[in-house]
Amino acid sequence: MGAIKFGTDGWRAIIGDQFTFDNLERVTRATAIWLKKTRTERPKVVIGHDLRFQGRAFSEHVARVLIDEGATVLFADTFTTTPAVSWATLEYGCDAGIVITASHNPPAYSGFKIKAAFGGPATPPMTKAVEAEIMDEPAGRPLPKFHELVEDGRVELRDLNTAYLDALRGRLDIEAIRAAGLTVAHDAMYGASQGLVRALLGDDRVLELHAEHNPGFHGQPPEPIERNLGELAEAVVREGCAVGLANDGDADRIGMYDERGTFVTSHLILSLLVKYLVEKRGLTGDIAKTFSTTHMLDRMAAHYGLTLHTEPIGFKHIAGHIVEGDILVGGEESGGISAKGHIPERDGIYIGLLIVEMMVKRGLTLSALVEELYEQFGPHHTYRIDATTTPAAKERVMERLAQGGLDEVAGHSVTEVRTTDGYKHVVEDGWVLIRPSGTEPLLRVYSEGTTPELAVALVENAVEQLGIRDER
Repeated sequence: MGAIKFGTDGWRAIIGDQFTFDNLERVTRATAIWLKKTRTERPKVVIGHDLRFQGRAFSEHVARVLIDEGATVLFADTFTTTPAVSWATLEYGCDAGIVITASHNPPAYSGFKIKAAFGGPATPPMTKAVEAEIMDEPAGRPLPKFHELVEDGRVELRDLNTAYLDALRGRLDIEAIRAAGLTVAHDAMYGASQGLVRALLGDDRVLELHAEHNPGFHGQPPEPIERNLGELAEAVVREGCAVGLANDGDADRIGMYDERGTFVTSHLILSLLVKYLVEKRGLTGDIAKTFSTTHMLDRMAAHYGLTLHTEPIGFKHIAGHIVEGDILVGGEESGGISAKGHIPERDGIYIGLLIVEMMVKRGLTLSALVEELYEQFGPHHTYRIDATTTPAAKERVMERLAQGGLDEVAGHSVTEVRTTDGYKHVVEDGWVLIRPSGTEPLLRVYSEGTTPELAVALVENAVEQLGIRDER
């Protein structure tokens, strides 16, 4: 039936191909067995799903398998976000949370995320342990009907969205944001965040885009990156909004636009949060970032006297630091960010509104806050491309890099090649990183330079030298 492997955040596969009810049973039973071995004979699990095709049916199937394995189940009564499930896992004392979602992946995909008892992504050792328990075939015995499990109380329905929003009201100054009179544009990207920002700030303060049920996501992956958010940028300028927020399919990622319709990268969001939390909230702690994230954070850590941790791609590597240490801000280039005082999890809604709170408390526009960063820590401009490729082409490129990498990029001599995750070529005024995706047939090429032009040139020249082509 095929191997089931966890990537950077969960197991993901194409619906009807590898993502089937039989394979879902296999990974669910493995999760239950792992929990019974490591937590308790009767684990308590909270389940949620996003708005992808068959999300409700898949999540009900997970509940039926878990009950068959002797677990107790809390079940989100409607679609919900991954951060809400992570919050509920911790808040309700569950042994694990499970979310049926493929996050930002194309609409053909679904996925299975495991949340640990601490309220964040299951760590790599945890998912390895689950993989080791996956059987070759489903159990083959009949499962109880979902409606019967609800009727007899073995599955308890919970309004996770309302409870989660109440938690955010206790962690953000929502009243100050509302009192400031700002208009916020929110692009739900047809995902699980729809209606939630509006519920927090009010109908009169939120312009909502793509907030209806469309499991095909209008043919576009629900990834909150600049090339996917043209309508949001236009709406911000056209309607005079103070800021534009966007979330991916399960709302653990954030994308942002300033009042001028300029995209504000996750690199800048992370840096803004460090400055705000240290200087205005008086907080301290370490910074944890992934390998593809801005070196501005390195400068900020040195400036504020904070310890910096750099980890492989995937928020699961950041979550461990948050649980075990004292992390001020943790995050990744792809828009997954966590901040002190909340759950050890990426939360796109919380982070977006924390930036809005910063704007209100500082009395500055988002563009002015970014300019302030550049003035204090120097210009840091980033660029990235994702090239769809074949396994053979991907292997050829990685073999070339393994032989020592590139000597120069865009006319700049490479001073160091770092291999924490992929191959990062460091030059005097920036860097370029080449790495394969852990969940899709992609080669990702990232860069950072002191000017936007340099950032683009570093990527384009590396792509040319390595013969990377988009095979779509």
